[in-house]
Amino acid sequence: MIKHKNTKWMLILFLLLLLLFTLSSSSVFLTPYLYTLNENDPYIKWVDFNVSYTAMKDALKYDIDSYGTSPRINWIELLAYLAAKNGGDFSRYQSKDMSKLVTQLNSGKTIEDLTENMKYYDYYKEAYLAVLGEFVGEYQIETKDDANNSVYETKYGLKAFSPIAKNFYYNHYDDFGNSRSYGFTRKHLGNDLIANVGTPVIAMESGVIEALGWNQYGGWRIGIRSFDKRRYYYYAHLRKDYPYHKSLEIGKEVKAGDVIGYVGRSGYSTTENTNNIRTTHLHFGIELIFSEAQRERNNEIWINVYPIVKLLQSNRSEVYKNEETNGYDRVYDIKITPGLYD
Repeated sequence: MIKHKNTKWMLILFLLLLLLFTLSSSSVFLTPYLYTLNENDPYIKWVDFNVSYTAMKDALKYDIDSYGTSPRINWIELLAYLAAKNGGDFSRYQSKDMSKLVTQLNSGKTIEDLTENMKYYDYYKEAYLAVLGEFVGEYQIETKDDANNSVYETKYGLKAFSPIAKNFYYNHYDDFGNSRSYGFTRKHLGNDLIANVGTPVIAMESGVIEALGWNQYGGWRIGIRSFDKRRYYYYAHLRKDYPYHKSLEIGKEVKAGDVIGYVGRSGYSTTENTNNIRTTHLHFGIELIFSEAQRERNNEIWINVYPIVKLLQSNRSEVYKNEETNGYDRVYDIKITPGLYD
């Protein structure tokens, strides 16, 4: 009997080792988040965006400070390098880690030199480009000259905006992944920004409106697709009766910094225009899209936007009350140059 049991377990162990060997020889095992079994279909399947606010802030400063100089420092390459070193875990990030990297780049090393033997650097670079690729670059912002005429000034830096307008109060915390129970038990795939009813909601990035209208869970909501089609921005629980800026319609292009809607507490109902959310807030989320096959399926990639929203607190769109529409409009127009890292 004992001999029989040993033979059985040895057979099971042999089969497991055989399976492990088979998988380890394929790219899907070595890089499970990168590839499918189909070598002709190598789009990214999953992203855990765990970059900390501090790391993004440090990288952004190095990028902006190097503008117009040589060598140019690319903030996404800095973040991808550190992610490749720490397995995407920024929980123990220290500013000296990035400072050391920048010192090497300024001494003549290239990012290609430093990442030559980093197995997952390309993955993290592509993933972080999908998240942040259009956040930084050249843009022209409207200002006023001495005669109070509108002129455009070219600048370089953040060209993505906080989802809440300038001079309007809000607060938030990292609630990504918290439990939600309305309808069915699920994880919270966004960040809730607590604000007063009617607070102007801002387009974080330029793009095209893909969704506009009522949703049982999100209430009055807006979905905006970035021009490079890698990001889908979701704004939900907008104000009852007057949820959107008057100009909005499906297919319309919006600019980063435009007023698109107003904070409310609509949703959690099959009946349109119902307030069933207890706390007035904006639900804001970003979905990454590497293939259209990922849309509206169980393998959607929603990332933790809390550190991104925190980063963009420094770039908020100023608005004014439009007495004719009883809504809000942006004060200063913007002309955006396509990203430098495409």
